[in-house]
Amino acid sequence: MKAKTPAKAPIKKKSAAKFTVIKQFICQKIESGLWQQNKKVPSENELAEQFSVSRMTARRALQELTEQGVLVRSQGAGTFVATFKSQSSILEIRSIADEIFERGHQHSSETITLEKVDVTNELAILLNVSASDSVYYSELLHFENDEPIQLEQRYVNSALVPDYIKQDFNQITPHEYLTLEAPLTEATHEIEAILASQSVAELLKVETTKPCLQVKRRTWSSNGVVSLAILTSPGDKYRLGSRLVF
Repeated sequence: MKAKTPAKAPIKKKSAAKFTVIKQFICQKIESGLWQQNKKVPSENELAEQFSVSRMTARRALQELTEQGVLVRSQGAGTFVATFKSQSSILEIRSIADEIFERGHQHSSETITLEKVDVTNELAILLNVSASDSVYYSELLHFENDEPIQLEQRYVNSALVPDYIKQDFNQITPHEYLTLEAPLTEATHEIEAILASQSVAELLKVETTKPCLQVKRRTWSSNGVVSLAILTSPGDKYRLGSRLVF
């Protein structure tokens, strides 16, 4: 007679941290339309009492949502719902998928182009490669809640990241993949307002007369220049921000 196999204890799901619960509550109020732009949100003390947590926990929730661009805090006046533009930090190099997820939204992307291209004189200088080499070029359209939020055009040093062209960027963003394969050691940014070309405007669903925000970013690993990314976003849906702590 076979011995009975002991029943496995049910796996308990880990409950969300209390500050995360507060963040989710605030985001739900905003997403549902109950809290509009510029509405004053409950104070640290009010949230601490409502959720039976410490004031420090409530403060962390408000601070993180402020850093993510969901809220705006004004000294002496309180905390308010920010204007509804997506915000990205110019001091951090992060995956756009992570930024969108932290705002409580859904990210998706469409790969438009992934190919090997010849090096122009300008690319040879920017990527520090020979004019006789080839580099990889990818073009992705990123969506936030099914709305186009960023066109990512990226040139990649194929000698440093040889398998870049084999990746499925609907499963992982180029930034995430490059971070794994050629960890970032340095980056430069050029930021300007532009009028999009007809083709870019069609992808982003904007008029050619409407300004877009464009970031040109070069990244280095310990072995050299890894990529040149040109990131273009609708000016009325996206903004750059940062927080400095001294």
